[in-house]
Amino acid sequence: MLIRLVGCLVVLDSQVAVYMASLTVSLVAGILLGYALRKRGKVNLNRASFAVIIVLIFSLGFSIGSNGELLGALPRVGLNAVVIAVLAMVFSLVFVKAAGRVAGLK
Repeated sequence: MLIRLVGCLVVLDSQVAVYMASLTVSLVAGILLGYALRKRGKVNLNRASFAVIIVLIFSLGFSIGSNGELLGALPRVGLNAVVIAVLAMVFSLVFVKAAGRVAGLK
């Protein structure tokens, strides 16, 4: 088990702790670098962000395609995932529209 409870404390497996630490260090390093370079002007990272997202989506598709058990369960789970995704988008749009009206925006 990667996470276990010991009294009131959550104890992480060392592998999970390393992953969490690397994510935290990466985030803090990005914040510090952005803070240090803020006077140089705005840096446009749209293309780099888009490329990274495409690589992540590809790797997700590759891992799904290479997992036979997951591919077998996809028809069963896929419809639920589509319904949840569509409802999340619809209600996001509804709430953004409502918040815009409350705030006095178009």
